[in-house]
Amino acid sequence: MTVAALKVVRTNDMGAFLDAGTGKTSDDILLHKAQQTAEVSIGETVKVFLYLDPKKRLTASMRVPKMREGQIARLKIINVTGDGAFVDVGAERGIFMPFAEMRGRPQVGEIVWAKLYTDKSGKLAVSMKVSDEIRRASKPAEGIKRGDKIKGAVFNITEAGAFVFSEQRNIVFIARKEISRELRVGEVVEARVTFVRGDGRLNASLLNQKENALEVDAEKIFAFMQRNGGAMNFHDKTSPEKIRAVFRLSKAAFKRAVGHLLSQRRVEKIDNGFKIV
Repeated sequence: MTVAALKVVRTNDMGAFLDAGTGKTSDDILLHKAQQTAEVSIGETVKVFLYLDPKKRLTASMRVPKMREGQIARLKIINVTGDGAFVDVGAERGIFMPFAEMRGRPQVGEIVWAKLYTDKSGKLAVSMKVSDEIRRASKPAEGIKRGDKIKGAVFNITEAGAFVFSEQRNIVFIARKEISRELRVGEVVEARVTFVRGDGRLNASLLNQKENALEVDAEKIFAFMQRNGGAMNFHDKTSPEKIRAVFRLSKAAFKRAVGHLLSQRRVEKIDNGFKIV
């Protein structure tokens, strides 16, 4: 799949035939009437999107991608295969994105930050590896302060945390400890700004502020106990890693929440943990 400017050499009832540049009339490429967005005439050069039809014949369409090569945009996943996915870029057909160019494993219907590029075989392809492009397109945060809410789409997730490109074109970093649930690349989130960096980038959190988090964390733990026979074998000696794996809480937040439940007399201590009163 590629975009080319080709000359119309003849027409018939089916549509127009474009010069493939081989010198052979049999190689002329059909631009079917259904794939024309405007009437074309012999001798005219038209910009077309080239792709293989179901019978593996090279076919042309005037519905070309709505983005340029190297440009980034929010694009929809329209099909997933064993080798990758097809992405809607506004052309006649979806453009292929190989697994190697994915961030995570996007599903049909999800919208992700991606770019158009030409692969080693000369075909158009799509990549979710857009960190450099987003960095160039980003702007330093202006008029934003700690505590403000900011909305944007996740464009990368690493062991350190998630990176978001905000609606104001700011780059926002959310550390793992500030994430309360599993995120997906492409997901739109609303976060609370926790720090405005000197370079204009932002740090943010998806956690509730502490005065609200205590109640939320306590209810999360209480609900876990309700689902597990009214008790849990988590206590002061439980490792922080095990607590985070189950509750997505730091050990300090876990202890504060349990203390809150104890003070409300909703739970009581037992030998290997706590139970609901």
